[in-house]
Amino acid sequence: MAYATYPSLQDKVVFITGGASGIGATVVETFHAQKAKVAFVDLDEADGMAMAERLPGSWFQRCDVTDVAALQGAIKAAADALGPITVLINNVANDTRHVAAEMTPEQWQKNQAVNLDPVFIASTAVYPMMKEAGGGVIINVSSINALLGPADLVGYVAAKGAINAMSKTLAREWGKDNIRVNALSPGWVITERQLKLWLTPEAEADWMKQVALQKRIMPDDIARLMLFMASDDSQMITGQNIVIDGGRT
Repeated sequence: MAYATYPSLQDKVVFITGGASGIGATVVETFHAQKAKVAFVDLDEADGMAMAERLPGSWFQRCDVTDVAALQGAIKAAADALGPITVLINNVANDTRHVAAEMTPEQWQKNQAVNLDPVFIASTAVYPMMKEAGGGVIINVSSINALLGPADLVGYVAAKGAINAMSKTLAREWGKDNIRVNALSPGWVITERQLKLWLTPEAEADWMKQVALQKRIMPDDIARLMLFMASDDSQMITGQNIVIDGGRT
């Protein structure tokens, strides 16, 4: 199938967290194919370096996003190398299952440190350069689980709900600077992690009973929606939570 090309994305500097695997890796590749200048960070140095080598002109740095100074430093280094960041995609997350009654306060804080805090830290780090550039786009990856509230994911669900709220208030606060902020809520996206840990024939059959479109949601589907959200074609869309779940919600 032939998909859209967005001229407004050419030469834009795009910064992506969690870009070495899963949805993030596909997002990196998709923006690179649009001739954007792509920078990405990940904890997995081997996969990140391998991807950077495959994508000429891309920029990668190993980064633990729970380390505030490291994340801020990576954003500065990427901007020094490629130019001011005008598209930020807060993608990094960890959806490890956990039982609420058994979580310790330390486990809760660690969960928020990877699923929620980097969204705020990265957004505030790019804000000055976006303002100076005359505008920008921030896309925060949320989840339909923030709407559905499934069991055994309380930390992840709480973080995603907070991301939805944060996106709306940042959109309101930064709209005067022509900075658009939206959340994107995928349904069950079939990544290698999902295939390895949770996708069983029984689980997939149950999912298909709940959706309108009887096919898998793939990382490509998420990445292509991000292209539109980051491009000038969506210039009047901000403060929204855009759901892509095959009709589940």
